[in-house]
Amino acid sequence: MSHVLVLTTDPAAPILDESVVDRARAALPQAASPAWLAPGAACEVACAGGDIARVRAALGGAPVDANLLPAASRRKRVLVADMESTLIENEMLDDLAATVGIGTEVADITRRTMNGELDFRDSVRERVALLAGLPAERMEEAATRIRLMPGAVTLIATMRAHGAYTAIVSGGFKIFTMQVRAVLGMDEDLANDLEIAAGALTGEVREPVLGRDAKEAALLRIAAAHGVGAADAVTVGDGANDLAMLARAGLGVAFRAKPAVAAQVPVKVAHGDLTALLFLQGYRRDELAA
Repeated sequence: MSHVLVLTTDPAAPILDESVVDRARAALPQAASPAWLAPGAACEVACAGGDIARVRAALGGAPVDANLLPAASRRKRVLVADMESTLIENEMLDDLAATVGIGTEVADITRRTMNGELDFRDSVRERVALLAGLPAERMEEAATRIRLMPGAVTLIATMRAHGAYTAIVSGGFKIFTMQVRAVLGMDEDLANDLEIAAGALTGEVREPVLGRDAKEAALLRIAAAHGVGAADAVTVGDGANDLAMLARAGLGVAFRAKPAVAAQVPVKVAHGDLTALLFLQGYRRDELAA
């Protein structure tokens, strides 16, 4: 069989059963018996390809992610991940803005930017300008409130245990990516730098601003540095500035993505946590690292 259908759901509320899987299999022209990767949470079905839209429709709104992938070369040797709303639940600029009473204004700009309605570089500058004069210590306080996305620890630990190189490539800020990198044990982090003078934010971002094109370039550089091509990489993100790296990778995953982003990315995870990226690569529950 040339392809594999992967069905995943939230492992905290595993609702996958034979009836759900049978509905999905019936929407495929040719499908094998299911192989369970994690009972109740993930399974895969070898098949000869098919129409993924038809499969998703057959699930009838069940909180299950269905993705159709080539059967060959599923396990990737490089992971490049966005950070905010991907590896962590937070949007850090929004959190900072909330501390000075402009959280709603900044969050609206963030939402529109991540949905592709605003230019990313201009948006970063606009939001940072609104924070001019904010004491730098507020950033350290915000860092203590970072919430890891469910499944992040297992995703990074498992891929590293199997020899993959893992990197954060974020349009956010270095003070936060450094912390998340350290907590998750990742290999590298790339992000933007805020200008600070006299102990406060100046409202400026140091050039160059890391955006959509820079994320794609980072993917290609990291893959080449480790002797592989982009086809051997998995990327994950949620916003419009992630689209180029999602399209370029062998496996690009739109994770709980903004509507305009999800519409453009074939592989998407809306219901599961980050362990879904492991199941998409064919890992079984007993192979996942603690």
